[in-house]
Amino acid sequence: MDERALDEKMDRYANGEDRAFDAIHRALHPRLFAFLTRMTGSPATADDLVQETFLRMHRARSTFARGAAVIPWAYAIARNVHLDWARSSKVRRSERLPSDPGREPPAGDEGDAESAAIAAQAAQVVDRVLGDLPPAQREAFVLIRYEGLSVHDAAALLGATPTAVKLRAFRAYEALRAALADHVPAQALEKERARSEGRDADDAPEPAPKRAAGIAATANPPAKRARKEET
Repeated sequence: MDERALDEKMDRYANGEDRAFDAIHRALHPRLFAFLTRMTGSPATADDLVQETFLRMHRARSTFARGAAVIPWAYAIARNVHLDWARSSKVRRSERLPSDPGREPPAGDEGDAESAAIAAQAAQVVDRVLGDLPPAQREAFVLIRYEGLSVHDAAALLGATPTAVKLRAFRAYEALRAALADHVPAQALEKERARSEGRDADDAPEPAPKRAAGIAATANPPAKRARKEET
């Protein structure tokens, strides 16, 4: 479902048409779940927070501005749910529980085994670094790089200036770059930097060795490609 159709569904839902909720849930659940998983580091916790997010969306639907975009509104609610969870439980990054083992390398030919191992190792590093980042940097990076928001949209959601959001995302990129220096080719990291700054990653040169792709393109596929910031 395209964003315009989704916004129309939300308008109908805000006007009391309960049947529109199913389409909204199908469209937003994967994105909100991915966002909250990256923010918490735990799919099990993210699942609980997604349910709370939709509950709050239902309670607040009458306040939704008709004709507005539902995706930024939903992300703002999900972000508040995460902040409330973090404050109430005083969460600190810890080892994964046995019931939350994380990603497994994809199956493939033996010739791809090395690349799969590199990608899996890079994914573990990304998860660890994201969890250790200050919340403001993690939010900016995840919203731009993984969730596909433009710098301006992320700034509006976070209540910050585009310049501040760019700086936060850049600092997150620098932390990831340092941690992944031994796992990902340097030119692939440059592409990741371009994405974190809201620039077109296609402007960066292709890496010579075609083994690991970008940090998240291989290890953590984005919800959709970040849009180029309008200047």
